[in-house]
Amino acid sequence: MNALPEPLHRAITNMLGAPVTGATRLSGGMINHATRVDTTRGPVFVKWQQDAPPRFFESEATGLRLLRRFCPLRVPEVLGSGSCPVGKKGTGRIAFLVLEYLEPCHPSEPVRFARQFGEGLATLHRETYPEFTGGFGLPESGYIGVLPQINEPLPSWPEFYRERRLRVQIELARQRGLLSSEREFLLMRLLECVEDLLADLPSRPVLIHGDLWSGNYLAVGNEPVLIDPAVHYAEREVEIAYMELFGGFPHGVLEAYQAHYPLEPGYRHRRPLHQLYPLLVHLNLFGETYGPSVEAICRHYLQQERSGGAARW
Repeated sequence: MNALPEPLHRAITNMLGAPVTGATRLSGGMINHATRVDTTRGPVFVKWQQDAPPRFFESEATGLRLLRRFCPLRVPEVLGSGSCPVGKKGTGRIAFLVLEYLEPCHPSEPVRFARQFGEGLATLHRETYPEFTGGFGLPESGYIGVLPQINEPLPSWPEFYRERRLRVQIELARQRGLLSSEREFLLMRLLECVEDLLADLPSRPVLIHGDLWSGNYLAVGNEPVLIDPAVHYAEREVEIAYMELFGGFPHGVLEAYQAHYPLEPGYRHRRPLHQLYPLLVHLNLFGETYGPSVEAICRHYLQQERSGGAARW
């Protein structure tokens, strides 16, 4: 069973209580191995990684369960997670996550699909949930890609975004040698401006997917499905800004979102600031390709500060 290491084969059989009858490696995963695993009770989807960071898949499972509770869009059911020893004398470990298997299929009604996607996301962002009252963040930290995402709560969005998002990634970029003296100067100056730049935004914490780029949703017929989240409570603009950063979503999704729950005035001015976090994440994951975009956002806002005029992006 080449698509599935033998120790993982046994662990999944034991977890599900159903023998594994086949396994097919799937494409698309940049970080984890992805496999369709056939069992006597039907197929499941398995993500796995050898020597994964601590609680890597457990934090994803937590996010998926939160989305399944509160999001009107479909989210795959978590069937289990765990780890198993591998290698000589069991010195390594394979961490894994077992999910409901969903077969991607292009929507036959793309207009309906886009409307359902946009309205479902707007409904998620419109509500707040009593289970978490700590402001912005989440009691449990997690990951964005393979990078730690610190969710320790803070009461205000500008403070949370500056300290738990931007500053953490800036420090990681410094450790990785990705900050020239000029780039570091620009970023540290921008950090001083975050409170002022977000002062007019009436933020409130809502549950967001947290890593919503075009590779993290599926079309299962006419039904949008959210996958691979980095869930936390945040200002909703950061989700929409990320979606717009790289694009790739069906035409009509963001229009349906806006019609259902319009963004606050000034969003276009704040959008580059809220795109800075995913750009820093990409800088730390993939390198210098994203460095010029990081600097361009910093210069945009710092030039505005010097001129005292209205910004145009």
